[in-house]
Amino acid sequence: STFDLRITAPNREPVIDMPALHTIEHMAASYLRSSERSGEIVYFGPMGCRTGCYLVMFGELCPEDVFELVIGICDFILDYEKDIPGASPEQCGNYSEQSLPMAKYYIRRYKESLLTERRLEYPS
Repeated sequence: STFDLRITAPNREPVIDMPALHTIEHMAASYLRSSERSGEIVYFGPMGCRTGCYLVMFGELCPEDVFELVIGICDFILDYEKDIPGASPEQCGNYSEQSLPMAKYYIRRYKESLLTERRLEYPS
């Protein structure tokens, strides 16, 4: 199952800046790898258009099945105060392009929209 985690509105809002999006990728991957649902995760990564991320999981799941997991990603990022996981030359080919404060900015907005709209699918 593929979930469209649309953080900004395509063609209506500015895209996510690269350091923030890169940090969201690192932080979400770290959270998902250590979550109790880690065995269900196929992929988490940014969209090329820089308006959000994809979460791909094994099985036929609906948005309600992953809602709490996505909220967990948001809370992990919002509460995080240490060094960004994987942000070292040994672990990342572009380790210096990170911004935890901006990642928190985008994720705070995204979480607020999730809690009001509960939408993990992009309308086609």
